[in-house]
Amino acid sequence: MKVEMVESTLVAPSEETPRQALWLSNFDVTAAMTHTALVYYYPAPTTGGEGFFSSDRLMAALAKALVLFYPLAGRLGRDEDGRLQIDCHGEGALYVVARADCTGEDLFSNYVPSPKVRRVFVPVAPSGDPPCRMAMFQVTLLKCGGVVLGTAIHHALMDGIGAFHFIQTWSGLARGLAVSEACPSPPSHDRALLRGRSPPHADFHHSAYSSAHLSGLPRPCITLRYSVSPKLLADLKSQCAPGVSTYGAVTAHLWRCMCIARGLASGSDTHLRVTVNVRHRLCPPVPRYFSGNAILRDLVTVKVADVLSKPLGYMTDAIKKSLEDVDDAYVRSMIDYLGLESDKGSLQAAPWQLLPESDLWVTAWLGLPVYDADFGWGAPRLVAPAQMFGTGMAYVMQHADRDKGFVVFLALEPQYVPCFEDVFYNN
Repeated sequence: MKVEMVESTLVAPSEETPRQALWLSNFDVTAAMTHTALVYYYPAPTTGGEGFFSSDRLMAALAKALVLFYPLAGRLGRDEDGRLQIDCHGEGALYVVARADCTGEDLFSNYVPSPKVRRVFVPVAPSGDPPCRMAMFQVTLLKCGGVVLGTAIHHALMDGIGAFHFIQTWSGLARGLAVSEACPSPPSHDRALLRGRSPPHADFHHSAYSSAHLSGLPRPCITLRYSVSPKLLADLKSQCAPGVSTYGAVTAHLWRCMCIARGLASGSDTHLRVTVNVRHRLCPPVPRYFSGNAILRDLVTVKVADVLSKPLGYMTDAIKKSLEDVDDAYVRSMIDYLGLESDKGSLQAAPWQLLPESDLWVTAWLGLPVYDADFGWGAPRLVAPAQMFGTGMAYVMQHADRDKGFVVFLALEPQYVPCFEDVFYNN
């Protein structure tokens, strides 16, 4: 696959924005020091494709969006004590246009994330450390007439909720909406509600971040794509208590399949790592459209024997209870814990590479406006991570066609794939 660079420029906010250092919370400074890379695929329009993904149109809309989301135009920096911060001086986000000699059908008929996709379609920073850019975007024109939009937003600045809010705003402005229509609820960048206590004190045991549970070694893996049809989802939910969430049913099913495929010893523990949005769990709550990181990792632990012998509902109940336990007191404890452990240098920089075989890490984008990214020529046909980073990690997301259910991307050791697939589809 050949890719030719056509254009590369920095897009600054179209209006004056605050020139300041943005303080980062403990959730921010302990997030992955890298850019979260996604790809959006847009097939060539059959009609009404005038100016399809015009650079002038997209860059003008990006400049407007950066007024509201001005930290994306900044650079990662450090304060006088060496703590990470965002230096907001309006330098701009990177915008790249490229041309590739492949078709959308070649790439996305049965898409799976890969290092090649990450390298070809999403800008890559030399390092995620200061003074790197906070946001980079690439529009790649395909020979079939379609387009791939690659986005790279630094995880220290925002989580998925903030990132998708930005894409909603940018795409709405590109469609010609007024700022108040494209972004009726402006983002909040103030991290004050996430400050730690003085003195800090961890009142709970936050094992999801403990190195004791990150004892695995990097292992070869392949990335797989599985479909969760409405029929399969209904079957899974029928094995659980009434009212079970889609997230709970699908995640529990993945967890059980993983335990069986890897042949875990029945007397051992198995761990599910989940991410929890804490915006509404704090008192007072963080604004719904808070743009920073407001997610934490939690660990659900059960015996393998129970996974193998008990109904799927046993696991969904364990997941639900773990999520219900995340309240204001737990989050405050977590914020202090992250600060204390970060000061000691005891947090793993790349925990996804150290998952033991007993663990599964699931990130779900359910309920997020993932496909609300119409720049004027229709919604994307696919939105997905560009790359997976370690075995035992999974993404669960809505299919572009809601009637087709959900999509799972999973990184797994090759030797376990045949058994996993058999259990996944034959339940």
